Amino acid sequence: MTDNATGNVTGSAAALDALRRYFGYDSFRPGQSGLVDAILSGRDVLGVMPTGAGKSVCYQIPAMLLRGVTVVVSPLISLMRDQVDGLNDAGIPAAFVNTTQSGDEQSMVLAQAARGDVKLLYVAPERLETDRFRSFAAHTPISLVAVDEAHCVSQWGQDFRSSYLGIGEFIAALPSRPIVAAFTATATERVRRDIVHILGLRDPMVAVTGFDRENLYFDVIKLETKRKASWVAGYVAAHPDESGIVYCATRKETEALAESLNRVVPALRGASAGAAQAAGPVAVAYHGGMAPDVRERAQRDFVTDRVPVVVATNAFGMGIDKSNVRYVIHHNMPESIEAYYQEAGRAGRDGEPSRCTLLWNESDIVTRRRLLDNDYENERLTPEEQEVVRMSKRRLLDGMIGYCRTTDCLHLYMTRYFGETAPLIGRDGTPGGKCVGGCANCDSTFETIDVTDTARAISRCVHDVMYDWDDQNRPSRAPMRAGLGSGKIVAVLRGSRAQDVLSRGLDRCPSYGRLRETPEARIRDVLSQMTTDGLLFVSEGRLPVVGFGVRAAETVAPDFRYEIKRVERKERASRRAGEAGTGGSAMATAGAALGSFTPDDEGDEALFQRLRALRRDIAQEIGKPPYIVFSDKTLRDMARVKPTDDEEFLSVNGVGESKLRQYGERFMQAIAEFDGQQ
Repeated sequence: MTDNATGNVTGSAAALDALRRYFGYDSFRPGQSGLVDAILSGRDVLGVMPTGAGKSVCYQIPAMLLRGVTVVVSPLISLMRDQVDGLNDAGIPAAFVNTTQSGDEQSMVLAQAARGDVKLLYVAPERLETDRFRSFAAHTPISLVAVDEAHCVSQWGQDFRSSYLGIGEFIAALPSRPIVAAFTATATERVRRDIVHILGLRDPMVAVTGFDRENLYFDVIKLETKRKASWVAGYVAAHPDESGIVYCATRKETEALAESLNRVVPALRGASAGAAQAAGPVAVAYHGGMAPDVRERAQRDFVTDRVPVVVATNAFGMGIDKSNVRYVIHHNMPESIEAYYQEAGRAGRDGEPSRCTLLWNESDIVTRRRLLDNDYENERLTPEEQEVVRMSKRRLLDGMIGYCRTTDCLHLYMTRYFGETAPLIGRDGTPGGKCVGGCANCDSTFETIDVTDTARAISRCVHDVMYDWDDQNRPSRAPMRAGLGSGKIVAVLRGSRAQDVLSRGLDRCPSYGRLRETPEARIRDVLSQMTTDGLLFVSEGRLPVVGFGVRAAETVAPDFRYEIKRVERKERASRRAGEAGTGGSAMATAGAALGSFTPDDEGDEALFQRLRALRRDIAQEIGKPPYIVFSDKTLRDMARVKPTDDEEFLSVNGVGESKLRQYGERFMQAIAEFDGQQ
């Protein structure tokens, strides 16, 4: 039907038809249709969906059905070309305006958009503040403003960007307010509130789809720093046909590790020096300190599959559309669960089984805390406000430390962190049990330590320090205290004789000295894990205090039992292999357990490889990344269906009308030739 006020086409039928025509899918993924329908009905939306869940479709389909231009605010200009190329390849008129273009080129694109020849216009947030773009926006009907990576607007998110704060002002200044749609993969409840407030969303439909990525296998390995490079090299060597990202904490580490992989991996594969040189590099480094042209070439080589591995800082990857990344390895522990979820989520965007491995040790924690304390400045905030944000970042880091040490299912830990309370459905189809995607914890590749007594003592201490106590350890009738910070809790339990402990009478608490024989580090670990698990709660503000969490009552139950992960792993043959430089063997074994693609027969796999080669040839001819032609998932479906005519080719998952016109004949010819050789 048609909205008479706006002339906009609404309704699921039109959206579904557009989905089939442009993207070749018969149905929307969970969460997409509700957001699309809300936008088409003229309502603001906030979509919180995991990486790979199809956030972009939620504004791309409405853009083709709404009457005016859709402005897409995207944070990284280096990714805009690939996004626009992919849309144009699907038959959707899209363009971008950014600093890589000359003034004349920018004017030409804006003129095309003003004429209606461009339906989606991608811009960086800084572009909205320029006189040229504001003039364009004032004279061009803008039906929708889509804000990608919307968590960047919040100072409580892991990727705050001050340029995002001007988006709301830009929207408010438009002569006619458009629909506003915000999308992110990582947003806690607090960040969601910030997005709604700062962008000025009006009564938005908020859709938070499940955060679980069932095609990802999560693993956490505690490893000495000196052994990490060998482990990564072993894994890369054992997966020669796979594309991967390795994240490092510093620029120096990215360059050193990339150089190491290029030297060691060919040798592990048995290649001679000459053959290795002819084959080209295994890995490229990527970080913000590189010259722009070098950085752009590194990204292009990775995205186009010329180089299988990129070793990068967190400057790489936000919004990257490369769908066939089969593994993401973190060489160091990230600063938050939000950051890890986003970075690890770049694996398996096509829905195929992929792996996310985190290598960490205690020195990573020290490094992260140092970076956090020394590297946070924001001119928009007062020193007091900066300290509040810094404390918030410390709590985010505590959540990441908890992920490394938890004994719970890693999928469950992640979803619970983002506020999902429903139990995950296990591999047997019932709530609980081993997770579908698979993780190291559910596969029991670690040992645990029973810390029940320590946890009970900490919980009791949190209670005790809220009261004044007399010499007979009896609570006085004085008003309750607000509580103490985690450091003071540890000091009381350890029986500290520090002046600030004694002067406040904390040595009279019943809990004083109760864990005198327990190492301070162990108490801190347990307290941190209890906070992560909801047994305790740490308040916000400049002087955060420890209180009781939503699960606090469990600690006084007779059957309460609490464990944390032993930080050293069991000695296993796979670990010894890692020390020898062939650590990929352990991951290959676990990779089989997570359900990597298993073809129906060898012919399907051989045809898939033939189609991959054709895709690579076509991509080189047109100068675009291979995944823009077809994803791995589409090629696998093509190998299964073996289409022989247009109708069958359109039935392949991910093939739309534009793709059929451009590539159908060549792929069907390759399939026919392959069948003729069998």
